Parts: sequence; C-alpha cells; structure tokens
Amino acid sequence: MTPTAAARAQHATATLRDRLKDPSLLKEACYIDGAWVGTPVFAVNNPATGVELAKVPQLGADDTTKAVEAAERAFPAWAKHTAKQRSNILRKWFELIIANREDLALILTSEQGKPLSEALGEVDIGAAYIEFFAEEARRVYGETIPTQRPDARLLAIKQPIGVCGAITPWNFPNSMITRKVSPALAAGCTVVLKPANETPLSALALAVLAEKAGIPKGVLNIITGDAPPIGKVLCEHPAVRFVGFTGSTAVGKILYQQASVGVKRLGLELGGNAPFVVFDDADIDAAVEGAIVSKYRNMGQTCVCANRLYAQDKIYDEFVQKLSKKVAAMKIGDAPRAASRRAR
Repeated sequence: MTPTAAARAQHATATLRDRLKDPSLLKEACYIDGAWVGTPVFAVNNPATGVELAKVPQLGADDTTKAVEAAERAFPAWAKHTAKQRSNILRKWFELIIANREDLALILTSEQGKPLSEALGEVDIGAAYIEFFAEEARRVYGETIPTQRPDARLLAIKQPIGVCGAITPWNFPNSMITRKVSPALAAGCTVVLKPANETPLSALALAVLAEKAGIPKGVLNIITGDAPPIGKVLCEHPAVRFVGFTGSTAVGKILYQQASVGVKRLGLELGGNAPFVVFDDADIDAAVEGAIVSKYRNMGQTCVCANRLYAQDKIYDEFVQKLSKKVAAMKIGDAPRAASRRAR
C-alpha cells in the first residue's frame, strides 16, 4: 500500500474524536448549571456516510425546567457584571473559538454535511458575532426624555430582561447559535439553548469553550432532546422573558401560540421567499455563477436561497445551457473531505 493510500485508509477508519486536535470538544452530555449532565442515548450521524459520530442525551420538559431555573438563579449576578466585565469574557470566548476553528469546522461539517471550506467560513462568522456584541456591550446607552416640567428630567435606562430561550436550526449549527446567544449574554441576560437534534455537537463544543472563557455556571445552558416539550417549557415558563427561534413556519406558529399564554416576547426567523431573475441585458456568466452560489450554497438549505429562477426569452436557452453545464460538473461527496464541492 502506498503512503497516500495508507493515509486515505487511516482517514476512512478514524473516528471524529480521533481526528480532533482537542478531543474534549466532542461532548456527549448537556450543559446545565455549569455541569455536564445526561446519559448519551441519541445517535448523531454523518449525513453522507451514516456513520455514528457520537451520542447525546434525550432530555425533556423536567430537565428544561431545571435549566430555566438555573438560568434564573444565575441572572442577578450576571446582570450585575459591568458591561466591560461581560465584554472581556465574551472576547475570551471569541479568541478560544478562533484558536479552535479547525476542530469546530470539522465537527460542524461531520454532523451537518456542508463542505469543510464552508464550515470554516461559518465558524469565522459565528466568532465575529461574538466579537461584535462583546464590543457593543460597552455601548448600551440610555436616553434623556424632555418633560413638561422645567425642574425635571426623565431618564430611560436599558436593563437586561432576564432568561432568554433560543431554539436554533441545523443548517447553520454554529453561527445561528452565536448570533442568538452572544447579544443576550452581552446585554446581561442568561440563556437556555436548544440546538437542532441533527447538529447538537457544534453547540456542545461551543459550550466547552464558553466554560473555559469564564462564563459563570447557569449563565449559558444547553439542552438536547425532545423538541416539542422543550420548546413548550421555554415558551410557557414565566421565568423565560424572550424566546428566539429560527426554523420552519409551521413550528414558528406553534411557538407563537405557546408564547402568547404569557404574552412573551418572541423573535421568529422563518421560511424565506427568494426569486432569482435574469434579464436580457445581464452578464450571463455572472448570472450563472450567482445562481449557483444562491441555489447550491449549503445545498440550498438557507432561508434566502433562490427557490425559483426566471430568465427572459432572449437569453433563456443560453442561461439554462450554461447553468446545466456548471451543475453537472459539481462534485458531491463526504463533506469533511476538502475536495467535495457539495455535501450529500
């Protein structure tokens, strides 16, 4: 066997944990109140090969309630941290993510399926969210409001609202988490996060680094398991003051109804609608490249990918021919391999 063939064989048989520079990033437990808890029973598989990568706990309503209560207990102390103190901790989290970006990308692409190059880009974007909100935490200003009395002045001061729930999708399992979690933490809120069942390993790896960065126990809690009861607790528990969700419109409607019980603040990012239009005077080659990026980035699993293409009659045949040729040339395979252009 040649050295190259031997390396390929070793790559094929090595587990995900074996391939990580820091195997401690591959966690098989939930993170609640600063402790790693739960029995790993739910298999997380590579979508291209079907190979089991790890197992995670299958928790439900009771454990979600415990996570919310932990976040509620941690909130007063975290809110009392100065903006600079919270900013420094988030900055450390950002630095640890950048230092471990290759491992995080490998975990992401193994469980989600996107090409490794795209996974690296997502990790960088996810880290950038933390960096941005870490700095914005220092600039949470109030307002001075004019009054009808000459001897009085009204001041409006922004305060953290409390426990925030976050439910994130599988298509961007790293950046969608940091996009929801980092502004909440920067503002002084605590968080209970429910990642997608298909891609929980990226969330748990981020929790490992958050713990190392010095985020206090109970401030960030991550729970995996049965989505409906977990979502119901987050929407109906009185201690949870805000819930952010990215996912399908159907699930968004359910959460909307559940959150209405307590008139809870809710942030919903649901399905998109994105036509791609090519006019007669367009640069056809540029239009083809644009369509490829829009439709096939992340295998089309984004809320802004083109869901239908229109081309004017004059350039229709040329556009379709060039687009078809480009699509036929795509390579589809196991995403962790750098040569793969598209995942399965």
